[in-house]
Amino acid sequence: MKSATAQKSLSKACTLKLAALALGSSLLLAGCAGNPPTAQMAVTQSAVNEAVSSGGNQFAPIETKSAQDKWTQAQTALSNEKYDEAKQLAEQAEWDARLATRKTQAAKADAALKDAQNSIQQIREEGQINLQLQQNLQKKVQQ
Repeated sequence: MKSATAQKSLSKACTLKLAALALGSSLLLAGCAGNPPTAQMAVTQSAVNEAVSSGGNQFAPIETKSAQDKWTQAQTALSNEKYDEAKQLAEQAEWDARLATRKTQAAKADAALKDAQNSIQQIREEGQINLQLQQNLQKKVQQ
């Protein structure tokens, strides 16, 4: 009889341990689901807005579109409480947006450089014309 009672006690102890383990595991997994990546989402939204407002749609349309698409996907993942996926997509969107912003800045700088070079060329041409006019005027005065 002692053996049967001992086995029942052992069985109850194992059942309690398994229940505690299952409860602990579920709490741990719930904790791993994490918190919403609100900081990353805010940084990403700012980066995407900057890419668009700086002219990314014109100068870096592929990168800007990619950033906007990933941003939308990140928002969807966030609303579905898929926080890890939302964070990953938001990070990708941020980098795409930053790339679009940098490409836009480079394109604008290149356009400004070309504009400055054209202005310099015009000044040179005007200088040549003025020089020729002065030379012609001196020739007439000398005659």
